[in-house]
Amino acid sequence: MKSKIVLGAVVGLVVIGAVSANGGDGGTGSADKGASASADKQPGGAKDAGADTADAADKAGQTEQKASQAEQFKAFVQENGTDQEKEAVSHVTKVQGADDQNDILDTADVYTDFTGGIMGEGTGPAELIASAFADWKQSANGLVTVYDADGELLGNGQF
Repeated sequence: MKSKIVLGAVVGLVVIGAVSANGGDGGTGSADKGASASADKQPGGAKDAGADTADAADKAGQTEQKASQAEQFKAFVQENGTDQEKEAVSHVTKVQGADDQNDILDTADVYTDFTGGIMGEGTGPAELIASAFADWKQSANGLVTVYDADGELLGNGQF
């Protein structure tokens, strides 16, 4: 009996380790070990040669990141969605959890300005919003939940 408990604990630790390793930071080590430390510190050194183009690329990436998840979602639907999806997504006020995915158990929350909960006017559009979200983000095991202005459940769907 004790060996089963210990074995279960070991398996649990292995699963937790695998999940945490899957969500790594992408590496923190130095990729360019050939450049000297003095070249890093002096202007015009080896590291400074491509700094202007790298700074421009970083600024472009930051501008892209500054858009909220709701704005990114709305922009995607405006470009790729149907007229009904565009109308439904125009009511989206906030999106949470869309950028944190690990394909194990992904959840996202979409908040709208609809009122009345599941019996209100937003139930039909909530299905369209969930469908559009599934077109925007893909996951092996994702669930998107759509809420009204008061935080009441309107609907959900897989993505």
